[in-house]
Amino acid sequence: MASIILNKLNKTKQYILSLLFVSLVSVICYFLSGYIGYHVVALLLLVTVSLIAMFFDILPVLLAALLSALIWDFFFIPPHFTFAVNSTEDLLMLLMYFIIAMVNAALTYKIRQIENEANKKEEKEKTVLLYNTLLNSLSHELRTPISTIIGATDNLLTESDKLSDKNKNELLTEVSKASLRLNRQVENLLNISRLETGFIKPKKDWCDINELVYGVVNRIKENYDNHPINVQIKENLPLFKLDFGLIEQVLNNLIYNAIQYIPKYSIISIIIFCKDEKLILIIEDNGNGFPEDEIDKVFDKFYRLKNSNTGGTGLGLSIVKGFVEVHNGTIKLENIPEGLSADKAGGARFTIEIPAETSYINNLKNE
Repeated sequence: MASIILNKLNKTKQYILSLLFVSLVSVICYFLSGYIGYHVVALLLLVTVSLIAMFFDILPVLLAALLSALIWDFFFIPPHFTFAVNSTEDLLMLLMYFIIAMVNAALTYKIRQIENEANKKEEKEKTVLLYNTLLNSLSHELRTPISTIIGATDNLLTESDKLSDKNKNELLTEVSKASLRLNRQVENLLNISRLETGFIKPKKDWCDINELVYGVVNRIKENYDNHPINVQIKENLPLFKLDFGLIEQVLNNLIYNAIQYIPKYSIISIIIFCKDEKLILIIEDNGNGFPEDEIDKVFDKFYRLKNSNTGGTGLGLSIVKGFVEVHNGTIKLENIPEGLSADKAGGARFTIEIPAETSYINNLKNE
C-alpha cells in the first residue's frame, strides 16, 4: 500500500523526498559518527538508498545515490569538510561505495518493476477468471428466464384460441416470474459494477422500516408462496436515516438467497429492532445452514456453494455486504445450533448492524 501511494507522487516530490531522506539520515549519522565510525555510516546510507529505490522512480534514486556518496566523502571520510581523500584505501572505498550505491539502486528498482509486472499479470489472470465465471453463470441465469418468456409468449400468441383461462393465467405467471428473475440478475450486475467503481453513495432519508420490510415481503410472497415468512418488528421503532433503495435490495437479496437454498415450506424469519443507535436486522431460517468451511467465502464475488444445484451468479451476497458497508454497517453469517431456531431444527442467520440517525415521528414533525 505504501509503495502504491508513494509511486503516485510526481517526479518533483520524489526528488525532494529523496534528498530529504538522505539528508536526514546523514544528519543523524553525523551526530553519531564518533560512536559508529564512518564505515558504518556508509552502510546506513546504502540502506537508505535501497529503501528509496523500493518506492521511487530510477532518476530520483540515482540522485539519492550520488548525493549520499558526496555527503559521505565530504562529512565523514578524513579529512572532514573537503572532497579530498588522502588515503588510497579510503579512495577505493569511496569509489566502491559510489558503484555499489548506483548498482544497488538500479537493481532494486528493476526488481520492483518485475514485481509490478508480475502483479499486473496476476491481476489480469484473475480478471479473466472472473470474466469466465460471470459468463458461465449468466449463460444459464439469463438464458433460462428468456427462454421461458419466449416460450410462454409464443404460446399465448399462437395458441390463444385453444388455451383455457387457467392455462393463460399459468403462462402469464411464468412470464412474470421469469421477468422478475431476469430483472434481478440485471440489477445484480449493475449493482456489483457500481460497487466496484465506487459510484454508490447512499442517499439517506428518513425511512419507515415497517414500510420497507413489508413492501419487500409482499412482493416476494406473490411469487414464492411456498416459504412462510415470519416478520417480527419491535413496536414503537423509530425512523432511521438510510438509503431506502439500498436497504430494500439488501433485504430482497437475503430473502431470495434463503429461498434458493432451503427446503420448501421452511420458515424464514425477519427480526428487527434498535439497539445503541443501530438498526439491527436479522434474517434467519430453519433450513440446513451453510457448510462451516464455506461461511467465510459466501460474500465473495461469484462464489456459489459447492455441490449446489441451484442457479445464481454468486453476486447476491457480495452486493448485500457492499450495500451494508456503504452505510458503515457490518454483516455476519452464522449457523444456528439445533434447538435454537424457530422449529428447533437449526438453520442460517444473517445479522446486520447499521449505525444510523434515528427520530420518532413526533420529533420529526417538530424538526
